[in-house]
Amino acid sequence: MQWTGVFPAATTQFAEDLSIDFAATQKVLDNLIEDGVHGLTIMGTCGENNSLEPDEKLKVLEAACETAKGRVPVIVGVSELTTPRAVKFAADAARIGADALMVLPAMVYVPKERELVTHLKAVAAASDLPIMLYNNPTAYRVNISMDVLRELTDVESVVALKESSADTRRYTDVVNEFGDRFIMMAGLDDVAFEGLLLGAAGWISGLTSAFPQESVELVESLQKGNIERAREIYRWFMPLLHLDAEHDLVQSIKLSEQIMGRGNERVRMPRLPLEGARRAEVTAMVEKAAATRPCAR
Repeated sequence: MQWTGVFPAATTQFAEDLSIDFAATQKVLDNLIEDGVHGLTIMGTCGENNSLEPDEKLKVLEAACETAKGRVPVIVGVSELTTPRAVKFAADAARIGADALMVLPAMVYVPKERELVTHLKAVAAASDLPIMLYNNPTAYRVNISMDVLRELTDVESVVALKESSADTRRYTDVVNEFGDRFIMMAGLDDVAFEGLLLGAAGWISGLTSAFPQESVELVESLQKGNIERAREIYRWFMPLLHLDAEHDLVQSIKLSEQIMGRGNERVRMPRLPLEGARRAEVTAMVEKAAATRPCAR
C-alpha cells in the first residue's frame, strides 16, 4: 500500500429511481484511474456510505475492486452505527479485496475517548488490512486526539491518519509527537496545499472527482518542489475547494461532476440536489473553473 499522491473521495452513482447505478459508478472510477489518480477512496462521505444498505456496500466494494483490477489501491470507508457492524464490514472488506480501510468513529453517538479507542481497536482486529483513521471533528463531532493516537501506537495495522480538521497545526503536532509512526494524509480540500507542505504524504480529495488532472498536477508539482506551479493551480482551484468544507459538499461535488460530464448529481435522502441560489452559485463556480483550467488536455 503506497500512501502517496491523489486519492479521490469517489462518489456512488445512482439511477433515476435512486438504486445504485453500478455501471455508472464503475465508469466514474475507471475515468479517475485513466486520468492518473494514485488510488481510490470509496464509500466515504462523498460516497454516501451511511445512505447505503449493508448489502449495497458490499456490492459497491466488489464493483470498485473489479474496476481497479490492481491498477491502483482501493481504500474503503468503515462507517457504521455500532462497533459490531463496523467489525463485520471490515472483515467483509478484506475478503472482497479492499487494499485498506478508512475507519471512522461509530456514527451518531459521540464517544468518550476510551470508547473511541475500544471501537478503533476492535475494527483493527477484524482484519490484517492497513487502516487510515479519519479525523473530521466538524462533520462527525469526534476528535481523534493526541491521547487517542497514543493509545493506538501499538496497533500495527493503524498506519495513517486522514486529517480533515481545518487546524493545519495538527500536521506538525502529530509529527512532533509521533515522528513517522502515522502517515499523514490531507483530507480537507481547502487546506490541502498547506497539509502537503507540512508533511502529508497524499491527498484524499473531494473535488478531484470533477477536476482530476489539476489535482494530480498540483500534488506532483509539490513533490517535485515546483511550489510556484502548485500555488498557481491551488489559487485557481480554491473557490471550488471551499465547497468541501460545507455541509452540502456531496451535492456540490456531484453537481460539479455532472457539469464536467463525469457523473450525475443524484443523491439519496435526506440529502437533496442543490436548488435555487445555491445551485446557481455552484454552477457558476464550476463553469468559470472549466473555462480557465490550467491543466486541460
